[in-house]
Amino acid sequence: MKAFHGFPPAILTVGVPLALAMLEVFHPHPGDLLALDVRTWLVIHDAQIALFPLSAVAVALLVRGRDDVGAAICRTAMFVFAATYVAFDTAVGIATGILVDSAQKSAAPDAWGPAIDAVWSHSIVGGSSHGPPPFLAVLGCVALSIGAIAAAVSLKRAGRSWAPVALLAISSFGITLFKTHAWPGGPATFGGIALSAAWLEWEAARGDSAAA
Repeated sequence: MKAFHGFPPAILTVGVPLALAMLEVFHPHPGDLLALDVRTWLVIHDAQIALFPLSAVAVALLVRGRDDVGAAICRTAMFVFAATYVAFDTAVGIATGILVDSAQKSAAPDAWGPAIDAVWSHSIVGGSSHGPPPFLAVLGCVALSIGAIAAAVSLKRAGRSWAPVALLAISSFGITLFKTHAWPGGPATFGGIALSAAWLEWEAARGDSAAA
């Protein structure tokens, strides 16, 4: 397939995860939340609300035209990743950022501490590094890895070479390994997916040319 609704699929399969990887290089690492660069924090999290589900679509598009079990698992898992990670990032990113912004603009920023901590340390949507990781983040990361591995299996069965499919599978563990979608976890994950997608799209285009 050389086009997807009028434009090359690589715009999504490569461009979106690459854009997300580049964005997350600038993702602030929160220490003292009340000292957070809240403007940068909110701009990045607003963009991620679109880029996370679009990255899920990008991975699913890698198995376009495939109807095996691996492709079906990939599509299902990427839907789960998109739904859970957007919910997680909306709460821990945007909601926390709005509260921190209000605190920084108030006359008594410390008074906002309990409200900020209530979101930040929440067991489902929180972002604190203390205690167990938040459920939605864990579920999203697991779904991302399952989807990428399933896509890799499907693509290998379709005759793609080992290197790009292995890169696709391995890259999906970056956020889990580094326990953050800020640098280096997010850039490693989505940068690797973008590189793998570019490689796979190039192989597909070369195969189409050879068959023509």
